[in-house]
Amino acid sequence: MAVNLDDYFRSTFEDKLLVKMPEREEDHLTPATRLLEKRREMAEVEQALNAQKEEFQMKMESLQQRREELDHKEHNLKESLLKFDKFLKENDSKRARAVRKTHDEKELRKTKEKDIEKLKEEIEELSKERDRYQKKLEKNSIYQKYMEKVQETSDEFSEIREIIARYQTLVATHLDLLEREQTNQDAIEKEKAKLAKFSEEKNNEILYYNNQLAQLQTRLDQAQSRAVKWESKWAHIQNTAAKKTLLLGRIKIATHNLFQLVNKHLKQQTTVPLENTALQLEKIQMFIQDLTQITTEIKRAEAANQQVPATSQPSNTAQ
Repeated sequence: MAVNLDDYFRSTFEDKLLVKMPEREEDHLTPATRLLEKRREMAEVEQALNAQKEEFQMKMESLQQRREELDHKEHNLKESLLKFDKFLKENDSKRARAVRKTHDEKELRKTKEKDIEKLKEEIEELSKERDRYQKKLEKNSIYQKYMEKVQETSDEFSEIREIIARYQTLVATHLDLLEREQTNQDAIEKEKAKLAKFSEEKNNEILYYNNQLAQLQTRLDQAQSRAVKWESKWAHIQNTAAKKTLLLGRIKIATHNLFQLVNKHLKQQTTVPLENTALQLEKIQMFIQDLTQITTEIKRAEAANQQVPATSQPSNTAQ
């Protein structure tokens, strides 16, 4: 299943490539300004994606060139091994012929034997190198087989180079996530320090306000105590005023009754308002004064009458 590289890179590098613009007051932006802003952001994203695709293409071309070089070296090595095998066979043939030759060819044989020994050493080194490359090839072949199986079983990748590109993308994303995590961790530490400082300041403020609240509570208790005291005094004043009012009412009623008795005794109708107690008291006072004066005069007359008979009694006895 073919994968659209534009969509793949856009979805993979969207968070990484998008440049966060400074926050603006969206309420003050016109729709045309917002559209231009979005177009500019899309242009930046497309530019970044093109740069990533060019870099990816260069890497893939470099990998392909290295693969071709390795294939070419492997081909040359196989040809060299074939030639060397052929050379060994020819050398063995020559050696067999040399053995069958006369002893006159001993010097040549020794020389050939030396060459043979040297070639054997080279063969041994080449065999070791061949084995080493063969082991390395066999060791690395499991990755080739694994990637071929992944390609066969997955609908996401159509070629092995896409798997390699995905791996490189994941590695880059992992590194980016690690960097972001470290950045976020540093930000969290800074926020924790700010929070601790803020908590300390607020605790100090709370302590200050608690002290003020305690002082205000003390003042409130004192004010409530004074209020209770003044309420008691006010209740006492109200009770005293009620008693005085009751007593005053009784005095007014008694005065009015006494005033009526005086009017009745004087047999005269004096119109005095009921609430004018002072005028009623004046009338009563005048009546009492007149009555007192009359009583005094009567007592004087009685006293004078009693003295007159006591003076005349001796003269009658003499007669």
